[in-house]
Amino acid sequence: MIKTQYSNRIAALRGEIVRRGLSGVVIPRADAHQGEYVAPCDERLAWVSGFTGSAGSLVVLENKAALFVDGRYTLQAARETDPELVEIHPVGEERWPMERWIEGALTTGDRLGFDPRLHTQAQVKRLTAACAKAGAVVAALPDNPVDAVWSDRPEPPSGPVGIHPAVYSGHAPGGKRALAADSLADEHLDAAVLSDPSSVAWLLDIRGTDIPHLPVVLAFAVIHADASVDLFLDPARLNADLLAHLGPDVRLHGPDRFWPFLETLKDKKVRADQSTTSAAIVERLGDAADLGRDPCLLPRARKNAVELDGARAAHRRDGVALCRFLAWASQNPETDELAAAAVLEGFRAGNALYRGPSFPAIAALGPNGAVVHYRSTPQTNRRFEPGTLFLIDSGGQYLDGTTDVTRTLAIGPAGDEERRRFTLVLKGHIALARAVFPAGTTGPQIDCLARQFLWEAGLDYDHGTGHGVGSFLSVHEGPQRIGKTSAESPPLEAGMILSIEPGYYKAGAYGIRLENLAAVRAVPAPMGAERPLLGFEPLTLAPFDRALIDAALLTEAEIAWLDAYHQAVADQIGPLLPPADRAWLENATRPIRATG
Repeated sequence: MIKTQYSNRIAALRGEIVRRGLSGVVIPRADAHQGEYVAPCDERLAWVSGFTGSAGSLVVLENKAALFVDGRYTLQAARETDPELVEIHPVGEERWPMERWIEGALTTGDRLGFDPRLHTQAQVKRLTAACAKAGAVVAALPDNPVDAVWSDRPEPPSGPVGIHPAVYSGHAPGGKRALAADSLADEHLDAAVLSDPSSVAWLLDIRGTDIPHLPVVLAFAVIHADASVDLFLDPARLNADLLAHLGPDVRLHGPDRFWPFLETLKDKKVRADQSTTSAAIVERLGDAADLGRDPCLLPRARKNAVELDGARAAHRRDGVALCRFLAWASQNPETDELAAAAVLEGFRAGNALYRGPSFPAIAALGPNGAVVHYRSTPQTNRRFEPGTLFLIDSGGQYLDGTTDVTRTLAIGPAGDEERRRFTLVLKGHIALARAVFPAGTTGPQIDCLARQFLWEAGLDYDHGTGHGVGSFLSVHEGPQRIGKTSAESPPLEAGMILSIEPGYYKAGAYGIRLENLAAVRAVPAPMGAERPLLGFEPLTLAPFDRALIDAALLTEAEIAWLDAYHQAVADQIGPLLPPADRAWLENATRPIRATG
C-alpha cells in the first residue's frame, strides 16, 4: 500500500512536470522561510517520497529520482523510501553531490524547474551552474508543481499569536527593536527583511504554534533603521492585548502585501540574510539587496541575564523529569521505545511552564540507535532486551527556556566494546565541557576536542558536535555552532547556549550520544594572561550511565570533572525528587571510584 502510494504520487508529479514542459523538478525540504522545521502544509518532500528527515533534497526527472541527505539521515532515508522509486545519495566528502548528479543526469535542452521561494540565491547559483555544464537550463516556477497534485494538502496555520512577556525575555517592549536598529545603523543599512520566523518572534516578543515544536508564527517582517517594523501577518490572528504590546511603531499588513511591499524598498539598502532569505525575495529586491547576516541573529544568540536564569530554571525542572524517567527506566526493563518516550513526556508535562517537546523524541533501542535522527513508529518500535543500548534524545519547550539532552543507557549487562566506545564518547564530551579558550575562538576551532579520542581509535561521527539553542524558541538556533566546517560560524561569546553532543554509531548494532546544553561564560584569567578567556557552564542536569563507563580509560582530571558534575546534579535535583527516585539518583551520582 505504502509503495503504491508513493509510486502514484511520483507518477502524478511527473505528469505535472511534463504538462509544464519541464524535464524535472527539485524538491527541497524547505518552506518560504528556509526553516529546519516546517508546517504540515510545507512537507512536500515527505509527501512525495516518504522521507521525513529535517534536511534533504529530491530531484525528480521523467525516468528517475534521487534523494540527497547528509550523514544524519542516510539510514533513515533507506528505511523510509522505496529503492525502486528513489536513489539515495549521501552528502559526505563531496560537498555538492546533488549538483554533480544533475550534471550527469540532464542533457542538452533539458529544463529543470524549481520554486524560487524554497531556495536561497546561493542554492540557485549552484543549480544554474550544474545545469549549464549539462547544456540544460533552470526554470524558476511561479508556483510549486507538488501543490498542483497534492489534493489533500493541509491548510496553512492560522492559530492565535501570544505575547512573550518581559519576565522571560528580559527586555522592555521595543528594546530588541532598538538593538536590531543599532546593528543596521552600524552597517549603514536602511532596513532588513526578516524571513526567519524565530527572528520575528524574538524581535517582537511574540510566540505562536504554527510549526510543531517551534513556538513561532509564520510571518515576514521588515525592520527599519528607525526601529519601526512592518509585520506581514493576518490581522485576525491578533487580539487587542497583542496589538497594544506591539505598539504604533509596528505596522500590520496582511500576508499578501509582503511581495508588493518589497518593491517599495528598491531605492534603499536592505539586508537580506544569505541563509534564510529565498531567491524570490532577493530577486524582488534587486539592487537594493545587501546579502549578509540577519541583524537579529547575534543579539538573539547572546542571552541576557534574565534568559540565562530562565535557562537554568528550565533545566532544573527538565532535570527532575529526566531523572525520574531514568529511575523509571532502570526499574522497567520490559518496556519499549514508544512507551518509554511517552513516560518521559508525561514527567515533563506535569510542569506548569511546559509547552511541549522541543523536537520529536528520539527513543532508539539497539540498531535503531545507529539511525542518528531515528523516530520510533509502531512498525519500527523495539522492546527492551538485555545486552542492548538505549539512546534517548529529547527536550522540552518551557516559557523560560528550551532544553535538549541525550543519554545512552545499558539495558542489562553491557559488552566490552560498547563500554569502551561509550567511554571514548564521554571523554570527548568532558574534554569540550572543560575547555578554556580565548575570546575570538569559533566553534569549529574546538570541535576536534570532542572527537580526538574517537579519532585515535579510528572512529568518528557524521554530525556536528554542537548547535545553538534558543530561549523558548528553536532548539537549533544559529549562528553559533561546533562542527568540522567553519562556514557562517562566528566567534563564541558569553551568553551563547550550545549543545555538546559527541556520539558514535555502529550500523545495525547500536548508537551512543551524550548531550548536555552549556552556556558560554567568562573564565577568570590566570596571572600573566594576555587575552580574556571563555569556557562552558553546564546547564543540563542528569547523570551519565555508570554501567557504561570504563573508569580505567579516564584520567584523574576527567574523573574529577565527572564527579563534580554528578555532585551538582545530586545537589540541585535530588531535593526535588520523590524519595524512591532520590535514592536512585544518590546511587547514580556516587563518585566514579566508589564501589558497591
